[in-house]
Amino acid sequence: MALDCADFYDAELRRHNDHFRAAINAGIRDRVLDIGCGAGQTTREAARVAVEGSVVGVDVSAEMLEIARRRSAEEGLRNVEFEQGDAQVQPFPAAHFDLCISRFGVMFFADPAAAFANIGRAMRPGARLVLMVWQSQERNEWATAIPRALAPETVASARGAAAFSLSDPAVATGILTKAGFASVGFAEVHEPVFYGSDVDAAYDAVIGLGFAKEALAGVDAAAAHGALQRLRALLDAHSAADGVFLDSRAWIISAHRAN
Repeated sequence: MALDCADFYDAELRRHNDHFRAAINAGIRDRVLDIGCGAGQTTREAARVAVEGSVVGVDVSAEMLEIARRRSAEEGLRNVEFEQGDAQVQPFPAAHFDLCISRFGVMFFADPAAAFANIGRAMRPGARLVLMVWQSQERNEWATAIPRALAPETVASARGAAAFSLSDPAVATGILTKAGFASVGFAEVHEPVFYGSDVDAAYDAVIGLGFAKEALAGVDAAAAHGALQRLRALLDAHSAADGVFLDSRAWIISAHRAN
């Protein structure tokens, strides 16, 4: 793959991130919690604004957190730290944070009710919650067209389905309300995801992704060849002057911690 995993993910979501950063609207003194921070792009962006506050990024991946720490140090950010852990059970300080954010980091909780209750306990009364999550799989071309090209006869994996666990506003509102959040709102983000500067780069990127490897695992050479031909044709059909893009739709969910 032309980009490492961290760089690819940030590039893939570059248009989404503009909307997310605007929605966060961090304050200069905010104490910010970033759930599922990955390599820390959103954590660092919050830290650059909350210069008199502090930012904590949490993720389960030690590899991503190592990148996040290195990049924060390179930027000279002194108001940010990173913790490895599962936000569902992480012992956060009680009623501490003014703002909790997450860019596609909260869809995979085994027990979302417990996870958001734990996160809520870490937020002061009135603190804001800003999440970005995918809308339904059917509204995300990347999540339908690529798997269909690679394995048209295969049912979507359980992890793939989990990526859309908060896509239904009624379901997400119910979970958040039960966890102690109020004024739950949804704003649509309709932007394409970026897969590479050209078809070759996009092809290398996609076949390096976990769901693509899963789709190709165990198939014979002829089936794999056909799948890869279909993938390249799909990417070619979505190639533009500024790169290869597939359509997507997401929600920015906003709420605040009830008093």
